Amino acid sequence: MRQGELHQIYGMEVLKILFSLAALQVVWNISGTEGLLNFLNHVAPVTHTDDYRPLVHFRQKREEIRLVLDFITYIGVGISMGSLVLCLIIEAFVWTVVARNNTSYMWHVAIVNTALSLLIANIWFIIGAAISDIDQETPVGPCSAATFFIHFFYLALFFWMLISALLLFHRMVMVFSDMSRATLMVIAFTIGYGAPLIIAVITVAVTAPQDGYVRQYDACWLNWFHTKALLAFVIPALTIVAINFLIVVRYKVLRRGVGENQPDEKNALMVIARCVAFLTPFFGLTWGFGIGTMVDPESVGIHIVFAVLNSLQGFFVLLFGTLLDSRIRAAIAGRFSFIHTSSNRTRSTSAGPSSSSGLGLFRRHRCDAYHVSEAMSLSHSAGASESFLNT
Repeated sequence: MRQGELHQIYGMEVLKILFSLAALQVVWNISGTEGLLNFLNHVAPVTHTDDYRPLVHFRQKREEIRLVLDFITYIGVGISMGSLVLCLIIEAFVWTVVARNNTSYMWHVAIVNTALSLLIANIWFIIGAAISDIDQETPVGPCSAATFFIHFFYLALFFWMLISALLLFHRMVMVFSDMSRATLMVIAFTIGYGAPLIIAVITVAVTAPQDGYVRQYDACWLNWFHTKALLAFVIPALTIVAINFLIVVRYKVLRRGVGENQPDEKNALMVIARCVAFLTPFFGLTWGFGIGTMVDPESVGIHIVFAVLNSLQGFFVLLFGTLLDSRIRAAIAGRFSFIHTSSNRTRSTSAGPSSSSGLGLFRRHRCDAYHVSEAMSLSHSAGASESFLNT
């Protein structure tokens, strides 16, 4: 084959490829990804070309992976929500027993609001997943509402962990000064819910007028590519992780002199330090992978790791915030033993009156018989002595 003919054949093949790419671009611009998939499914068999079959195969594999990720996510979030509900039930069950001093009281307030914030955030996460879909444009109105509440309550989760660390810091630095419980509650709720609300509202006010508050495709979450609205979550979360880490390190250095003369106080501070030391970096790591799913949405490994870690958040709040606390376990055991003792006492009381009444009647009958016999013997002896004197 001559060189000119070879160049002509190569030129025709290049033109075919360019024409095919241009056609695919037009179809994708008009109909989106789903329209492109339908085009490939209908055109490839008719034209007997295998140029598009790898794309179709890749698309099918992607759908299978997405179904697996959805299954892991929903099952994991369900486990997390069940753990959080159990945590709240246990806290309500033992509240009056464990929340005795101000430190224990504020710690349990913090862990209850941490669990409650994560539970509500998970509920809105499921709502957001229900109204959005992969490769589909997100509805702006519903998705904005879901994103606002997800943003707010996930921020509240981190800020309540900050409250726990600040409580630990307060008891380390101000050992002999004790604020009132009302003052501590005002400070805690102002930081725990007030600061996240301000950040969430400012984020909406700044990015919504530019149509850059939520993502345009795939999921209901803060926008990253256009307005970098996701930084309104990343920066506060990473800052809190750093602050909590420094407080825990300081507690490890000074813990021998903190709460030595107060066993309840020392136990509460140890539980707070352990919970903050584990949960704060765990939350930070989880949402580090969550941000990775936004930046690199095609990475299957990052999606799987995030789905698994996200499912463990509620379980670890239950484990480190509640179940590993020896005082809570003792309070639960005491509650159940009290219920068991009360039920046994109730049964014995209900069975008591009939037997005791029969026994009392028998005793009264014997007593009356004794008195009658005693009176008869006295009268008989009196009569005998009287007859003896008369003689």
